[in-house]
Amino acid sequence: MDKTPHIIQFNSIGQPSLGYISVGQEFEKVPFQIKRTYWTYFTPQNVTRGGHANIDKELVLIAVSGTIKVSVELQNGNISNFELGTPDIGLYIPKLAWHTMQYSHNAVQLVLASNLYSEEDYIRDYQNFISYGLK
Repeated sequence: MDKTPHIIQFNSIGQPSLGYISVGQEFEKVPFQIKRTYWTYFTPQNVTRGGHANIDKELVLIAVSGTIKVSVELQNGNISNFELGTPDIGLYIPKLAWHTMQYSHNAVQLVLASNLYSEEDYIRDYQNFISYGLK
C-alpha cells in the first residue's frame, strides 16, 4: 500500500441532470479504518492552516466545496503540492508528514482520520518534525 502523499480518485455515481454521490469506504478507497471525521469552513483566504505533522495519524482531505491548496513535506525532505477542487478526489496524508492548507473563500474541507484527536499526536514545531525519531 502506498504510504506517500497521493490523490485518491473516488467514484462519481450519477449524472449531470440528477447530481452525483461519491463514497469513501475504509480499506477500499480510504487506506485505513476511519475513527474520526471533521470539517473546516469559513476559513479566510489569507490564512494558512495546518503547520503540523501527526505522529500516529493518517488523513484523507477532501474539498467538498471550493479549492484547497495543500503542501505536504516528508521527513526525507520530499515536498509535494496538490490542489483539491472537486469532491470526488481526496488527498492521502501519511503519518509524519508536515502539511499546510490554503483555502478559497468558499472552501469546505472534509477530513477522514485514522485516530481520534490527541494533542500528544501533534508535532507543531517544524524543527522538531525534522529531527523527530533521530534522537
